Amino acid sequence: MRYVSPNLRLLFSPPLRPTLSVPLFISKPNPKPFSTILASSSSKRPRSFSNLSRRSNSTFKDRKGGGRDMTMEETSGQSKDSSSSFGFNKRRAEGRDKSDRPKKNPQLKERKLNPTNTIAYVQILGTGMDTQDTSPSVLLFFDKQRFIFNAGEGLQRFCTEHKVKLSKIDHIFLSRVCSETAGGLPGLLLTLAGMGEEGYSVKIWGPSNLNFLVGAMKSFIPHATMVHTQSFGESPISDAAENVTAPIKASDPIVLVKDEVVKISAILLQPHCLQQSQIKPGEISVLYICELPELMGKFDPKKAAALGLKAGPKYSELQHGKSVESDRLDIMVHPADVMDPPVPGPIVILVDCPTESHLQELLSIECLNGYYTDVSSHLTESTKMVNCVIHLSPASVVSSPNYQKWMKKFGSAQHIMAGHGKKTLEVPILKSSARVTSRLNYLCPQFFPAPGFLSLEHLNYSTSDDISSSEGPTEKICESIPAENLLKFTLRPYAQLGLDRSHIPTPMGQSQVIDELHLEIPEIADAAQHVRGFWQELKESREVLPTSNDNGVMIEEPWLTEDTLPGCLENIRRDDLEIVLLGTGSSQPSKYRNVSSVYINLFSKGSLLFDCGEGTLGQLKRRYGVDGADKAIRNLKCVWISHIHADHHTGLARVLALRRDLLKGVPHEPLLVIGPRQLKRYLDAYQRLEDLDMQFLDCRSTTKASWDTFVRDGASNNDGSSPQSPRHSNAKNESMQEINQTLFAKSSRMQSYLRQPGSPVDHSAAYPFLKSLKKMLGEAGLEALISFPVVHCPQAFGIVLEAAERVNSVGKVIPGWKIVYSGDTRPCPELVDACRGATVLIHEATFEDGLFDEAIARNHSTTKEAIEVGNSAGAYRIVLTHFSQRYPKIPVFDETHMHKTCIAFDMMSINIADLPVLPKVLPYLKLLFRNEVAVDESDDILDALV
Repeated sequence: MRYVSPNLRLLFSPPLRPTLSVPLFISKPNPKPFSTILASSSSKRPRSFSNLSRRSNSTFKDRKGGGRDMTMEETSGQSKDSSSSFGFNKRRAEGRDKSDRPKKNPQLKERKLNPTNTIAYVQILGTGMDTQDTSPSVLLFFDKQRFIFNAGEGLQRFCTEHKVKLSKIDHIFLSRVCSETAGGLPGLLLTLAGMGEEGYSVKIWGPSNLNFLVGAMKSFIPHATMVHTQSFGESPISDAAENVTAPIKASDPIVLVKDEVVKISAILLQPHCLQQSQIKPGEISVLYICELPELMGKFDPKKAAALGLKAGPKYSELQHGKSVESDRLDIMVHPADVMDPPVPGPIVILVDCPTESHLQELLSIECLNGYYTDVSSHLTESTKMVNCVIHLSPASVVSSPNYQKWMKKFGSAQHIMAGHGKKTLEVPILKSSARVTSRLNYLCPQFFPAPGFLSLEHLNYSTSDDISSSEGPTEKICESIPAENLLKFTLRPYAQLGLDRSHIPTPMGQSQVIDELHLEIPEIADAAQHVRGFWQELKESREVLPTSNDNGVMIEEPWLTEDTLPGCLENIRRDDLEIVLLGTGSSQPSKYRNVSSVYINLFSKGSLLFDCGEGTLGQLKRRYGVDGADKAIRNLKCVWISHIHADHHTGLARVLALRRDLLKGVPHEPLLVIGPRQLKRYLDAYQRLEDLDMQFLDCRSTTKASWDTFVRDGASNNDGSSPQSPRHSNAKNESMQEINQTLFAKSSRMQSYLRQPGSPVDHSAAYPFLKSLKKMLGEAGLEALISFPVVHCPQAFGIVLEAAERVNSVGKVIPGWKIVYSGDTRPCPELVDACRGATVLIHEATFEDGLFDEAIARNHSTTKEAIEVGNSAGAYRIVLTHFSQRYPKIPVFDETHMHKTCIAFDMMSINIADLPVLPKVLPYLKLLFRNEVAVDESDDILDALV
């Protein structure tokens, strides 16, 4: 690129763009911060950097009048070339802000029960029904009590969508303890604990292996949040959860809840093994029996009068079960003499039989004999009639002849098949999000492809398809119905006992959504046509647009050449790279935005995940379809996690567990997970519950300095020495000293957790993983994966991913593209350095510009700050993500400085070949949401909670 003189720049530059209220810290320019960074040919700083150093230095405390008892730092840079600074919350960055927050002690709610409930029902909460990524939940509802069975990923988002009030939930029961049934627990517990002055809590029940899950979650969830957990059955060596006394026989029911409203019992279901020691923790399943007490029959005053009773207090005593003397006759009057027959209490059974091996045990459980009412059973007076059986078992098990015979033993009971099936596969459970996705797809299908599943019109199945055997039915299938989202089975009033379909959402077709859009925004059709025209213009412009010469000269004003294609985009192919924003919200899942995750699709060369918040797997399945997402999971090369906050990693276990299952019996390597050290503690503890088939590498082992050490070690190994030899240990120590003397050095402005005792990087242990990572990068056509520290919380990182150079058909060497993902951070020099020459910068923009103080307090960035980071570093395109719940659909932004920027939405898919078009779409996105009121979506979440 040519150097542009200041005079020429003033002639051609557009109006000065808005600048940051607080300047970025600009470190001494590094001539080669990464292997492919462009170096400046002049010692003079670019003007964009000079502007930054002239801005206001006011601190958060100054702005707020010093009213907060919080150490807010805005430190000065220490380099010779700059005296600029930026604001951040040092206590939060170092993890010392916990003492600043009020200590909470979440308590269980005490409720006054109503034994004569006027309303009681069970209801299917269809989490995962459209994506098959997690187990559906079941709600047991009473006037004053709520119980939920299973809490898979997406439960919190589902409840926000359908206004199920989570604060009313008293108990959560797990049918199995694994990522499929409990993936939503961490986020749910954190959300409840944060509500109100003391927070809410809920009692969690599960088999004895619940202790392993509780122990794992302690690595990032306060212990006070999880004190109300209770396990049952034979207890493993752990005291994480209180244990219920086991019955005399392992197969006997364990009574968990018994009050005047309901009795809930559990029967443990284990796989059939010759030896008990062969059973793994995650293989224990549970069958739950929910029994409502019988209601006394209606009092008949005519019968009472005939037996010589006068109206008065004796009527009430009889209705409460007491015998009384007749007023006119010399007899005793018993309740049965004047009451209609009692109304039997309804019974609901929930069964989760995950494998054929579990089925063998299920068929042999003797304590269920009292609930069998078919003609072949030995009926007695104590036989109880089951009204409804909800099957969480998979179709492969349900379809077996033995399971069908077992179902028939319940006589006339209503069977609801809630395992994954075809009927609800294509019906969106999150309708609000699906509606926005459809509108975006209409406006710009290139960036917002249609969902990956088939349309409703193409479905071909019968109601029995889900449970028919692949080998053909051997006998008549037991009558049942497939579960549907929000399907109810009424338990009381008794007169309405049975199915209630009135709350099942009506299907929402694409055409209906678009018709509504045309009525709402008549000009949207023309807008969609204009957007489509951008791609024709792009095709024509590729023939005339110049490309950068990549000669190592940094141009000072990036926007002067925004129409110049970076060299890496020359002859780019559509199957080189696609960036899919799976989750673009912050903190917790909401109606329109899931939490953080970015899918890097390298097509035939595999894929990577940057962050993996709760529901990431479900988002993948919505984007690519069930089969397409399974293929994506099989082809994952690496998962990289930026920091330990729950909205960035609680979807990881589910992704890893699915990959394990998909590759079972297929030769493969464990998946490499790169993340902060605290994440390893969680994963190690979790793997006591179920194997995740992964290997872990600390982010600090993938920094630039660590890679340099690794390369030096590799070169030194040519003489036969090992990485563990003294000479290499010295080199590694020197490398760590170099790191510690920069960003995290003592007395520097960002002294961090990394400098605290007890957290050294074990380079020798990381060496084989780095070797494996380097091999994987080469196979995927990548040159480098580099983590760098950022300012948010202890051990928070961003990432640089660089593609290898390629050679075109005439032998010209074309540089590789470069993606930078900021993670959660304040603007900082390490991020600016990492972004130099980036093709795409994916930067968090949690707050709008007017919430600058809050951004500092929470160590996040504003929209303008994120854009300024990209502009300062010469990034070609900037994608903003991680928006606060304040912005339900589209965040607040100022278009005047969005010339190379776009706003991310869930499912947005950016092909590298389409990058020149990206900023042009932004005004049309604003048109699409012009009628949306900027309402804080946390209000919806609050409604679902309280």
